[in-house]
Amino acid sequence: MPITTHRSVCPYDCPDTCGLLVDVENGRAVKVSGDPDHPYTRGLLCGKMQHYEKTVHSERRLLTPLLRSGAKGSGEFVPISWDEAVKRITDKWKEIIASFGAEAILPYSYAGTMGVVQRNSGHPFFHRLGASRLDRTICSPAKGAGWKAVMGDTPTVDPDEVLESDLIILWGINAAATSIHFMQRVNEAKKRGAKVWLIDTYRTPTAAVADRVFLIRPGSDGALALALMNYLSRNGLVDSDYISEKVLGFDQFNSEILPQWTTQAASGITGIAAEDIESMARSYAAAKAPFIRLGSGLSRYGNGAMTVRTIACLPALVGAYGKLGAGCFPDTSTGTAFAMGRVTREDLMPAPTRIINMNRLGEALNRLDSPPVKSLYVYHSNPAAITPDQNSVIAGLLRDDLFTVVHERFMTDTAKYADLVLPATSSLEHSDIYRAYGTYCIQRVKGIIPPIGQSRPNKEVFSLLAEAMGFEEDIFRQSCDGFIDQLLLVPSPLREGTDSTRLEENRAVRLQVNTGLGSFLTPSGRIEILNSAEKEPLPRFLPTHEESSDLPLCLMTAPSLHSLNASFYERDDLRAKQEKMYLLMNPYDAADRNLVDGEMVTAWNSLGEVPFFLKVSEGVQRGVAVAEGVWWLEFAPGERSVNALVSQRLTDQGGGSTFYDNRIDVRKR
Repeated sequence: MPITTHRSVCPYDCPDTCGLLVDVENGRAVKVSGDPDHPYTRGLLCGKMQHYEKTVHSERRLLTPLLRSGAKGSGEFVPISWDEAVKRITDKWKEIIASFGAEAILPYSYAGTMGVVQRNSGHPFFHRLGASRLDRTICSPAKGAGWKAVMGDTPTVDPDEVLESDLIILWGINAAATSIHFMQRVNEAKKRGAKVWLIDTYRTPTAAVADRVFLIRPGSDGALALALMNYLSRNGLVDSDYISEKVLGFDQFNSEILPQWTTQAASGITGIAAEDIESMARSYAAAKAPFIRLGSGLSRYGNGAMTVRTIACLPALVGAYGKLGAGCFPDTSTGTAFAMGRVTREDLMPAPTRIINMNRLGEALNRLDSPPVKSLYVYHSNPAAITPDQNSVIAGLLRDDLFTVVHERFMTDTAKYADLVLPATSSLEHSDIYRAYGTYCIQRVKGIIPPIGQSRPNKEVFSLLAEAMGFEEDIFRQSCDGFIDQLLLVPSPLREGTDSTRLEENRAVRLQVNTGLGSFLTPSGRIEILNSAEKEPLPRFLPTHEESSDLPLCLMTAPSLHSLNASFYERDDLRAKQEKMYLLMNPYDAADRNLVDGEMVTAWNSLGEVPFFLKVSEGVQRGVAVAEGVWWLEFAPGERSVNALVSQRLTDQGGGSTFYDNRIDVRKR
């Protein structure tokens, strides 16, 4: 048969939701490339997705439901039919509900797929079941909370506006790994004369594009922002007219908070020289359109929300929120593009149920009672790898009385501890509709190849489970495409004027977002430096959880260029590019411990120990250690990976993870 080309979307947890062109021959994807028709991604794909067909048709794909035949964690299973699998699951759940109540059942999912329907199709089922609810906060809710405290519901700027900037600050973002299309715009802006700064905790690959690199002590970003604002204010570099008209609470902030934040005081906390902070402030004030691209990593500390809140105030002092190509860009605001209540169906709950924070899964599995968690259903996630406090999570998964079901494409770390494993489809095998958090685009797609083996998509599996449980609501009987058709009939201001024909052709369309330069969707209608609704009415500096730790090294659990959290480790070619599970360390810190580049070392703290291969790097500042990527245990040099060193503590707001707020020491293996 001839090769046919189809449009699709990258389903992974990455800001831009890239458009794909997929060549199909005899029901098999044979080539994946970028779609030049996509309004934002314009045909550029990262190295991970350039051969997505290798993931879709991997020899590691699960092809049939599997029943555990050996000990938990052994990976020993035997094939069974879908009918038997569904019966075993629902019979066990009925037994658990009769003895402990439905709240003894806990779903666990996150962003293994970013499709609106497939990602959220478990919500109606578990709401109807009366199961415990999962607080899905592992990524960056503190970032959202910090932004909202200052800017309310104000939409962020279009990322393309960075092309109009003359000073671009990449603050806490390794854009080379996580936002390559924004990097494309940064390079174009540089050609137009823009200067680029990088503020980060180590010299990431993004440093290659930066004119100036500022390495900051982990968790101290808020102190830097306060010192910059202090200098601007004390030296008459603020836009007084703009502040008077558009900003609420500056005078109180300027008198109560800023005076203590001299450049010298901030230097002692941030590690950035006072004269460099002063130079930064002068350059920032002199820029015609300073643009801050704010990453998520700096929000994953005990002070994460306050840090973001403080940085969000900085552009207000120079009137940057009123200028084209200026301001602060955390993520795009596309949450109201679809009527999500119709997707998640909270109304199906017989009564409100308890909420369990996903970052505290280890605590939930090992210590929670009234009732205890007796069954865990995992879909498009790998908690044994990606969740904080890995030792605690695995201890819970080893419980003989925990009935665990995993719906997956591969035999992941978590799947090996399951009682039942169900084979899942890839994004090329089912329909969905996508929105993004790094662009203002949406795109609908349909399955373009048959399901591999007996794999089934989330929505279909939850329909099977609902039927077996006797649920009669229409949402459990709708096809995915039929559901998307109905969802698109519900109007949204963001979709007004979009080209419905393009959507039906599986082409990306831009949402109609008004990011007006002088309009702020806050209670006061102004930028709220003072927010009386917050526990802390004014931004200030908060310490991290680990401020007083005795251990000497701050651990950065950083992204890798060749993986995405725990995704893509099924690919031999991408693992080979990562080489080994490295821990990066400054030469002086290594010498202090008599450690040699390339040798095996053990990183440790009170939570556990993890073997790594050591990579000595001058790009890492003293007192910092960096682990890039979240390796599957199958390929790790020992029995645990980096999240065995990460605590279950939460951020100051939003219940977020604190992946970057942990300390370790390192010794010879």
